[in-house]
Formats: sequence, C-alpha cells, structure tokens
Amino acid sequence: MTPDSLFALSGPLALLGWIALLAAPLAPRIADTVAGLVVPLVFAVAYAGLVLAFWAGTAGGFGSLAEVAALFSDPWLLLAGWLHYLAFDLFVGAWEVRRARAEGIPHWQVVPCLLLTFLFGPAGFLCFGALRLTRSRMKG
Repeated sequence: MTPDSLFALSGPLALLGWIALLAAPLAPRIADTVAGLVVPLVFAVAYAGLVLAFWAGTAGGFGSLAEVAALFSDPWLLLAGWLHYLAFDLFVGAWEVRRARAEGIPHWQVVPCLLLTFLFGPAGFLCFGALRLTRSRMKG
C-alpha cells in the first residue's frame, strides 16, 4: 500500500460516518456507533500505526511552523496528519449530534453545523456552540 492508496480509502470511510450523522434521526444507534466510535477508531489505529512506523528519524517537529512543514513533507506523516483531521472532525460531529439530541435541538438545525464541521472542523464546532448559546438564551 502507498500513502496515496490509503488516502483514497480514507475519504469514502469518512463519508460513511458523515452520512450516518446526517441520517441520525432515522437510526441514532447506528449513527452513534459508526460515526462516534467505529470509523474514528479505525482512523486512530491507522494513525497510531503510521506514527509508530514513520516518526523515528523524520525531520521536523512541533517547535516552529518550519519544523511542522518539514515533518509533513514525509507523505506517510502527512497521511497520518490527514487521518488525525478525519478522526477528530468526525468525532466532534458525532458529539454535536448526541449533544443536540440530549438537549432537544432539532436535527435540521444541527445539519449546517455538521456541514461546517465536515469541511472546516473548528468553524463547525463554533457554529454548534453558537446554536446552543442562542437556544439557551431564547429559553431563559
């Protein structure tokens, strides 16, 4: 397997999790399991394996932006970084859905937050936080 072939497999797997989240009202248990546990764990295992296999001896680090750029110049570690993004964004999206369900937030109001979380991670998390804050102020 090459980094490119693993990258090509990661997209459809992540998409499976995001589709489960969009369909969460129809099958909440499946969405929680697929998007909140199984897919992020698959990415976590792949991430950990890549870091264990390719970290030693690689140039770069986290002390400066230049060091991060050097670290990610290795395609295997760049792939690990990508899997890190996929795992955490999906995990956050699953948390948003579970939190919304627990707080009685209609799913249609969460969908824009999910789309932002899918595309721009922290911006979607910010959107969901703003949604929760707005709803809590309207109640109280």
